[in-house]
Amino acid sequence: MRQPAIFLSHGGGPCFWLEGPMARAFDGLKTHLAGLLDSLPERPRAILLVSAHWEEPRITLGAATAPGMIFDYYGFPEHTYRLSYPAPGAPDLAERARGLLAAAGVEAALDSTRGFDHGVFVPMLIADPGATIPIVPLSLREDLDPAFHIAVGAALEPLREEGVLILGSGSSYHNLRTFFDGEASAAAGFDAWLTEAATTPDAKARDALLEHWSAAPFARACHPREEHLLPLMVVAGAAGADVGRRIFHDSIAGKAISGFAFG
Repeated sequence: MRQPAIFLSHGGGPCFWLEGPMARAFDGLKTHLAGLLDSLPERPRAILLVSAHWEEPRITLGAATAPGMIFDYYGFPEHTYRLSYPAPGAPDLAERARGLLAAAGVEAALDSTRGFDHGVFVPMLIADPGATIPIVPLSLREDLDPAFHIAVGAALEPLREEGVLILGSGSSYHNLRTFFDGEASAAAGFDAWLTEAATTPDAKARDALLEHWSAAPFARACHPREEHLLPLMVVAGAAGADVGRRIFHDSIAGKAISGFAFG
């Protein structure tokens, strides 16, 4: 069966393994992630996962057979640096994806040593705690050009027909300086715009809106730097003509957070 393309929030650092109010703020997201696989038409044979926490000069695919762990968060309790996610890699899928990108004129590289950063292992520890589904991480290109990343997703769309779930891991809101300030209007305004853009029925119109996301209301207040939004561009490109729908919405620390699926 054709797999969907999905954009999700991966929370904040190792949020699901913390204690106190901060951890409880992410309970709704945790429940959503725990039901992610059950929402699919069938269990995917592999996941191509675009992480907001990996940027390279050119698109790069993780091709390790047994990826290790990359603890790219700081200042959290010691036990959060002992998390393990031993899902297998899929070098054959990485090579297949690189071939699709090359056919579309997109230069891409393979990295046979790259492990799982927290944009990968944090949501996947909740979604597939048994770590049974092979995962290929996909980087962003460091220029963060939205049109380019939409084109990357479009090139990878055929993988969905091959049982591969294309998953974008970022966040619809990502301004750490204001996350806990109690002000909600900017996040709500941008979330309303983003939901309308992502669910626009016409694919060309949708992609045009997302390409010019920085002109949206409160755009830079919610994303001073857009690396957490760019996985959505890849996912929207991989959507093809499929119409988007919002599959997650919650207020986390007073900030509107949404997730979207296509197909």
